Amino acid sequence: MENKVTIHCTNTDTYRDFPAGSSLLDILDGFEVQLQSTIVNAKVNNKTEPLNYRVYSNKTITFVDITNPSGMRTYVRSLCFLLSKAVAEIFPEAQLYIEHPISLGYFCKISDRATINERAVNAIKAKMQEYIDADMRFETVDEETDKVVKMFRSRGFEDKALLLETCGDLYSKYYKLNGSVDYFFGCLVPSTKYIHLFDLQLYHDGLLLQVPNRYNPVKLEPLIAQDKMYNVYKEHLKFLNIIGMDTVGDMNLANKKGLMPGVIKVSEAYQEKTIANIATEIASRAQDGVKIALISGPSSSGKTTFRMRLEVQLEVNLLKPIGLSLDNYFVNRDMTPLDEDGNYDFESLYALDLPKFNEDLESLLRGDEIELPSFNFSTGQREYNGAKLQLEENSILVIEGIHGLNPDLTKSIPDEQKYKIYVSALTAISLDNHNWISTTDNRLLRRLIRDYRYRNYSAIDTLSRWQSVRKGEEKWIFPYQENADVMFNSAMMYELAALRRYAEPILSQVPNNVPEYAEAYRLLKFLKYFIYLNDRELPPTSLLREFLGGSSFKY
Repeated sequence: MENKVTIHCTNTDTYRDFPAGSSLLDILDGFEVQLQSTIVNAKVNNKTEPLNYRVYSNKTITFVDITNPSGMRTYVRSLCFLLSKAVAEIFPEAQLYIEHPISLGYFCKISDRATINERAVNAIKAKMQEYIDADMRFETVDEETDKVVKMFRSRGFEDKALLLETCGDLYSKYYKLNGSVDYFFGCLVPSTKYIHLFDLQLYHDGLLLQVPNRYNPVKLEPLIAQDKMYNVYKEHLKFLNIIGMDTVGDMNLANKKGLMPGVIKVSEAYQEKTIANIATEIASRAQDGVKIALISGPSSSGKTTFRMRLEVQLEVNLLKPIGLSLDNYFVNRDMTPLDEDGNYDFESLYALDLPKFNEDLESLLRGDEIELPSFNFSTGQREYNGAKLQLEENSILVIEGIHGLNPDLTKSIPDEQKYKIYVSALTAISLDNHNWISTTDNRLLRRLIRDYRYRNYSAIDTLSRWQSVRKGEEKWIFPYQENADVMFNSAMMYELAALRRYAEPILSQVPNNVPEYAEAYRLLKFLKYFIYLNDRELPPTSLLREFLGGSSFKY
């Protein structure tokens, strides 16, 4: 008698029996699930698995397409394998570096042994399309790590060999595609025919790999110019290269050799020098009429500590920084705009009383004294408690908030009186040459730790809200980031190794019977690439102290 397994498909909320050992592809055919786009992976008991995964016991399964962040990651990884294979075939002596996300795509460079021009780009794209048309199968290989390391090293992939050699797993998985091998963090699609849309074009001194829009997957993401962000990444990548920390494998090796105290000192000094330079620039611009420093950035980018450290450096430059909180200018609760679900949209620019805020700014800049409002979050009402504010001759207002770069926030103030700063954790260090580290994951791990330690939120609370936070960022923050006069990268090369010790116990509390388990499990797997780093070497002024504790600043 044939063994059967019972599958609960949450997409259709139905149950069916299948032969034990059926693949997710077989099960998908049995349920006839239809989603907005091509299905590329599935959550099996709330854990992401590839579609060639075989089922031998009863499971709950949710099929996922690329409109889901997990599905998009699977799609992009698979596309990157096609790109690396095509580059290796056309330029066999060159090395491909997939460095970081930018302009709604992924920035790539090919080493100097290849001449990259329009003709070369078209040749790479044609080769990738040839693979797609051939419907080539992605194969998963699971072997002892020592053998995998030896194989990658023999093929000249020292970055991958070093990563796997230092992360401590007995077995490692890698992928094959018609004779080519590569390593990726996470699963791939079953075959090349699943890649339905992409583009590749010249971008600065490299290439931009364009991918489908998550919300409308039949169209490519548009290319949005992000020259300032590109320059920040370029500067930090150069810094990492000079100190020999291009990849996590490099950092793990330095950690094993006991070199990390020096790495921390250099990383912290680099950040402090950058902040000092920004303060010097503001002081110079203050002589030409700048009176306001506006600081913006997404969640957990470290805006608060950056502001405090900037204020110290402004004082060194003989300016008197005065903070002004946007939270004080929330409209009364009953006037707060609603989102599409009918909930209060506190992320909206129009949750602020813009006319009153601009009226007070104008008064301050004229030299008048104002009475500062405050917002009572318990009653949802604005209050006045007698607090006064007036600028002195050498004063500069420092305003921190997610809307700082939105022109409508300070539209009554002339641009020549404003200096705009964008802060984000633009993670430059990569796992290896084909696996960048998501800036979003970096910020999410920071937020998980801070929410748990200081706001009494569980990992489930933070993970369940994260997509809503991201949606607000895409609407209210990211469109304005290139408005900045300067961008500050708050990410530090060593920080994920330091965060691991704090994040793992929090993520481990997520049970596998909740939807958030898939993300918790993914982040736990990701953190295993980093050798633990004791944070005792972190100075009390470190930006990471905002999340880990032990800061000399008061929040």
